Amino acid sequence: MHNPVTPRRTNLVQTCKAVLCGGAQAELPASRAARHNRRPMRLNKFISEHGVCSRREADAWIVAGRVTINGQRGQLGTQVKEGDRVLVDGEPLPERRKAIYIALNKPRGVTCTTERDVPGNIVDFIGHRERIFPIGRLDKDSEGLILLTNDGDIVNEILRVEHGHEKEYEVTVERPVTPAFLQMMAAGVRIGGEKTKPCQVVRTGPASFRIVLTQGLNRQIRRMCSALGWRVQALRRVRIMHIRLGALPTGKWRDLTEAEVRPLLAAAVTRTASG
Repeated sequence: MHNPVTPRRTNLVQTCKAVLCGGAQAELPASRAARHNRRPMRLNKFISEHGVCSRREADAWIVAGRVTINGQRGQLGTQVKEGDRVLVDGEPLPERRKAIYIALNKPRGVTCTTERDVPGNIVDFIGHRERIFPIGRLDKDSEGLILLTNDGDIVNEILRVEHGHEKEYEVTVERPVTPAFLQMMAAGVRIGGEKTKPCQVVRTGPASFRIVLTQGLNRQIRRMCSALGWRVQALRRVRIMHIRLGALPTGKWRDLTEAEVRPLLAAAVTRTASG
């Protein structure tokens, strides 16, 4: 049975008291935690690392005037130093939690949103007692691998298009694919006024193919196929970067292994240090 629904404007004191569930969680390396304790960091990142929201949501809270730092209204880009007092809605942030990284085999019909009033939202579907959010989206009509976390660094690392991270999909269409179709898909298709980036496409059956994307436009594969005169019947994501769906049953989730998490953390730390 799923956990009780938590109001969107979560009471941060209650959030702090929430109990983790699930298997063993991958921990942030000590060196990363130490770096955060020493160096100033942007306000949105500071908030997200306490597990209450993503960086994007933190930006919205800051703009809305819900965040103060040392008694003053927070501003976008404000740097938080060790010893600064940050409040959201007048309440202190919970202690930093152990980072959570989850892989879900999303079934069709589940919507990748944290809005709890949306029927079939992914947060209620998983029913995790920790406050987690999906990394990116997977269409309601699509299935397969999606990652969820409470770590805002990982969200930004995976989603930014310029990082060129691969996402692999298995696609079935309503009629046989042709060599010309595969070639046009691989070269890029003009949708919504822009041409998609070149990608890898391999035929896997009379009316099926695998495609590897390095960008994530809204309903990209379905729109690419439609623009060329094909309609998608089934779409399943099987890989995000080095993380594979494998034999995970539909509707089930698992914690990422330490080996899976380590490259994500290393990439996020590198981006932070260089940017």
